Amino acid sequence: MGNIQSNLLNTFGGRTLEEYKEEIKSLYLHNKTPWVIGYSGGKDSTATTQLVYSALSELSHDQLNKTVYILSSDTKVETPAIVNHIDITLDMIQESAKKDGLPFQCVKVEPNTANTFWVNLLGRGYPAPSQQFRWCTDRMKIKPANRFISEQVSRYGEVIMVLGVRSDESASRAQTIEKNKDKYNPDSLLNRHNSLSGAFVYPVIKDFTTDDVWTFLLQNESPWGFDNNSLLALYRSANAGECPLVIDASTNSCGNSRFGCWTCTVVTEDKALTAMVENGEDWLEPLLDFRDTLAKTQKNKEKYRSHKRRNGRVDWKTTKTVKTKDGMQREKESTSVEMSYGPYKFEYLKKFFKELLITEKKVNEENPTQEYFELISLPEIEEIRKLWKSEQQDWEDSVVKIYEEVMAKPYPLSNAKGGGFTGSDYALLDEICAEEGIETNMVAKLLETARSYDGLKRRTKALHSLENVIKEEWRTKEEILKARKEKLERRGVSFEGVQQ
Repeated sequence: MGNIQSNLLNTFGGRTLEEYKEEIKSLYLHNKTPWVIGYSGGKDSTATTQLVYSALSELSHDQLNKTVYILSSDTKVETPAIVNHIDITLDMIQESAKKDGLPFQCVKVEPNTANTFWVNLLGRGYPAPSQQFRWCTDRMKIKPANRFISEQVSRYGEVIMVLGVRSDESASRAQTIEKNKDKYNPDSLLNRHNSLSGAFVYPVIKDFTTDDVWTFLLQNESPWGFDNNSLLALYRSANAGECPLVIDASTNSCGNSRFGCWTCTVVTEDKALTAMVENGEDWLEPLLDFRDTLAKTQKNKEKYRSHKRRNGRVDWKTTKTVKTKDGMQREKESTSVEMSYGPYKFEYLKKFFKELLITEKKVNEENPTQEYFELISLPEIEEIRKLWKSEQQDWEDSVVKIYEEVMAKPYPLSNAKGGGFTGSDYALLDEICAEEGIETNMVAKLLETARSYDGLKRRTKALHSLENVIKEEWRTKEEILKARKEKLERRGVSFEGVQQ
């Protein structure tokens, strides 16, 4: 955590604590624009919130004329210890603000069910996030937070985001802060938000160093009664940095050593969660095991992922290379054709879903808090079930079967056994299609598509939807690769082979 030294003058980033508080009060009283504090539960956002809380506590009741929202983003796949910490502190802040008569309102946003991590990965088959395809941040963090901020902009015309961003976090962060300064008013305390119209950023602790942050937290008691030493202990146990509230693509997502999503496969190793396990939190180890299972799928696309995209098409990547002789003379040009793999194969989606439920059981069997920690919610499970039926032709209703097998209890929803086609229907269809030489899944998807329009008065889009199903690629991967190779040969293209 660095060398946290005594700071008897309460000076941070070259200014005294009183100077910061006066600045906060002056800006708060300047207009009626509401504030939104980005709160992630980490050191920087805690210091920011504590600083604003302390400053506004010095104003009279008549001066507290606008709401300060404390906005926290829950991705639904946060590490249990962090979820617990955030929930506790938000409750403490809200209760303390009510007692002190302060206009703070704690708000927790999360992705809608259709955009959660598990619905995208298990339902739609999105591969585990990577540097090349980091689909999670926008859906799980940026959109939920921006939706709330945009609502406030629509309501009030403008909003001020109070963020715990600091220039010494990184060179890129310092550049971002400098870049977004209000060019029309260089002395302004606010930066224009680079993507949200009507939103301004107040980086109140931008000049704090890491040591400043910890010194401030440990020398100044939390106004809502939280023990900041326990936050320091949480950091030490995880050897972690803070995962900020992400409100745009320019905000760095979590780095190598950070609090964040326990499912994160963008990094090579989840050092924070690993450190927690090594420091005695053994009950979290199943999360590491499951996360590692997902990470392994990034290395063998051919094994885990379908040759078709979700739209039913097959995409290719063509790379041309030139071989030279003696390093100078051109010998020949070759073309390497590589198949671009799509979502996870259905067999692995079922396997991952089962493993996730088993992981949830293991975690809660060893959870020392005795509070049940839900890794995947029932609405998410039901959304996955719908996607499997419509996109995977899962007439066996695998979600229900797997749930009841692992959880050893009936599937909770009353409609679990009713409606739609069944496994016996698929077996009969498969028998008929085999006799006719037709791909069973194509016919099954045509039937599912047609059924989806039942009960609608207008079915103008039905024919178009059915045509799209027929246009999908229904050949096997081997048939597709063979046809591609023959097509290239007919064109006289020299190539070394079709890569898989």
